[in-house]
Amino acid sequence: METITCGSWIGQLGKALAPRELEALLWVAQGLSTKEIARQMAVSPGTVANRIDSALYKMEAKRRLDAVMKAMRQQIISPLCIALAGLIALHAVINDSDPMRRDRRAPERRTAQVRIVRKAEAFELHA
Repeated sequence: METITCGSWIGQLGKALAPRELEALLWVAQGLSTKEIARQMAVSPGTVANRIDSALYKMEAKRRLDAVMKAMRQQIISPLCIALAGLIALHAVINDSDPMRRDRRAPERRTAQVRIVRKAEAFELHA
């Protein structure tokens, strides 16, 4: 399935919204105003307002925030960080034999050895 990326949001094409409506909704999710979205999309603010109104109608939302939340629930849009985290997790599952990967143990043993050495040094200084 094809996607659109705007800022730190990613949208799925072919799920209830036209491409330009989806792009406008992604910029809304990014927190931009109508004028800022118009600059990003290289269209007039009136065109952006029409695209957003159309997206609101299709998502059956009254406000922009409602449309963003409904689009997230229907998995039309999602933050890019979630997609990247999923990709990293998938990579870890697929490539489990990575030679650079190293499991770390708790540093308890090293800490205990340092304490013993310091106590011994303290006794030598007082003797």
